[in-house]
Amino acid sequence: MPKLPVKRSLGFAPAPALTDVLTSAASYAADEKSANTRRAYRSDWLQFHTWCESVTAVSLPAQPATIAGYLAHLADAGLAASTISRRLAAIAYAHKLKGHEPPTSAESVRIVLRGIRRRIGTKVEHKAPATAAAIVGMLEQLPDTLTGCRDRALLLIGFAAALRRSELVDLKVNDAEPHKHGLLLHIRHSKTDQEGEGAAIPVPHGTRLKPVAALRAWLDRARITQGFIFRSIDRHGNISKTGLSDRSVADIVKRHAQAAGLDPELFAGHSLRAGFVTQALEDGADLLKVMGITRHKRVENVKIYDRRAQAFIKHAGEGFL
Repeated sequence: MPKLPVKRSLGFAPAPALTDVLTSAASYAADEKSANTRRAYRSDWLQFHTWCESVTAVSLPAQPATIAGYLAHLADAGLAASTISRRLAAIAYAHKLKGHEPPTSAESVRIVLRGIRRRIGTKVEHKAPATAAAIVGMLEQLPDTLTGCRDRALLLIGFAAALRRSELVDLKVNDAEPHKHGLLLHIRHSKTDQEGEGAAIPVPHGTRLKPVAALRAWLDRARITQGFIFRSIDRHGNISKTGLSDRSVADIVKRHAQAAGLDPELFAGHSLRAGFVTQALEDGADLLKVMGITRHKRVENVKIYDRRAQAFIKHAGEGFL
């Protein structure tokens, strides 16, 4: 992914007195996208650039025909329409950073993208929700080890606060504010809050799963008093000072789903968030209360889970099937 060039992006060579503030401006511009988005775009751009080299095409600025060919290549390779669209967004962003009109907006490119979506479909494959029963099954298989203690806290906090993977791994000790009824988790940034407005998610003590107690047990056992809450542990029991990757969350969920006798291919990091929503709606929780935890902006996005929860209630064929 090309870096934002101060001189070229501003169209002139800055005077020495402006150098510091322009460098600062470039730094702010780099923060326009979240760290996860920048990483994804960087990876997507590198793959496009590598492909261009393999077919002796110019990647920047690229011709619309080159983009159209690349999209066809991705579709032929079996990539999902959503992934192809993200690759296209990364290419467009790279061109904008260098001051070029994005070739991705050309009608010839749009036609190919529409054809791909029509042929392979745009349905997103949702992972299975880790509802309360699934979580209990996973917890029952956890070993009484340092890693088991961490994973118990991770599963329960991710589930109880309906967190995204990125939000879970970004949690720091000072984000967990003790409260007489449990704790408030302060989410500094999220997928739908790129500008950092923040949110405080209430997590009750609970009487069954007890997520707050699990978190405290992990922090005490790991002797973590500051910094990242969830960290990697090596085979010697040494705890890293940096946080887990969001990919690690998916691996942890899959591993414990398999241990509980569930199909690991159906579960991923998002299963914790989806599980909370599905379970809450299944138990008859108020939709707005659920949205207060999940921070969904649109009711339609939560209704997806509601349809799943209500699918067999008063089924049209229950009287004769």
